[in-house]
Amino acid sequence: MIIEPTRVLFVCLGNICRSPIAEGVFRHKVSESGLDELFEIDSAGTGAWHAGEPPDRRMRQTARAHGISIDDLRARRVELEDMFRFDHILAMDRSNYDNLRTFDVPDAIRERVQLFRAFDPHPEDLNVPDPY
Repeated sequence: MIIEPTRVLFVCLGNICRSPIAEGVFRHKVSESGLDELFEIDSAGTGAWHAGEPPDRRMRQTARAHGISIDDLRARRVELEDMFRFDHILAMDRSNYDNLRTFDVPDAIRERVQLFRAFDPHPEDLNVPDPY
């Protein structure tokens, strides 16, 4: 029996700070647990200003300090097909959440978009602050 992977997309504004580090940490945790084949993980931005660029150097340094490499990641913009491809689309803040929910897709697809911090059991704020 073939099990389809759960597809998770992390989204911030430019895809150089918050979403790539979230992708890197999640990849690391999934790999540590030996569950790589059960997940497809990616990140993207609602804007395309940094398309093709690596994550911000400070994010790469922070990740490395915790034993995680995000050096191979490259920024990209969210595409319409992402809305259909990913099971969970996790926006880093309300602005990106609102932008993602403007895609012209069926309601069932739109409901895949959630705020990342909605999974935090004790969020002070549902927005992940933008360090950029």
